[in-house]
Amino acid sequence: MAETESLASQIGSRLRGGEVIALSSDLGGGKTAFVRGLAQGMGSRDHVASPTFTISRQYHSNSKGLTLYHFDFYRLNQPGIIANELAEFIDDPQAVVAIEWGDIVADVLPEQKIMVVITRTGDESRDLSFRYPDVLNYLFA
Repeated sequence: MAETESLASQIGSRLRGGEVIALSSDLGGGKTAFVRGLAQGMGSRDHVASPTFTISRQYHSNSKGLTLYHFDFYRLNQPGIIANELAEFIDDPQAVVAIEWGDIVADVLPEQKIMVVITRTGDESRDLSFRYPDVLNYLFA
């Protein structure tokens, strides 16, 4: 998980605000670890925990003035409710939105989202793939 957090931290340090990141993996696959890395990279010192039972959490970036909104829609499968939950954050240029179980809610997310698929390849190893038009140039330009 440390490598997942490290990669996500590198990505978090490059976020500009306005990004929507949809995370997909099995239970215990590393979605929250990825979000923890994003928050660290954004300069947040907030404690990052899974919002499974609260649906959402937020973490404030001390260095960028951005807020990371962290959603978990595992237990919620009603598109209308999900769209309402996300509406105020999706278009906010000072917000980064990270969604666990993003594949479940893909239909209500904007087209310009970053999809991160985490596949467990061992007890402590993961394979990460990214889907976004030109994600590497966007994040590492």
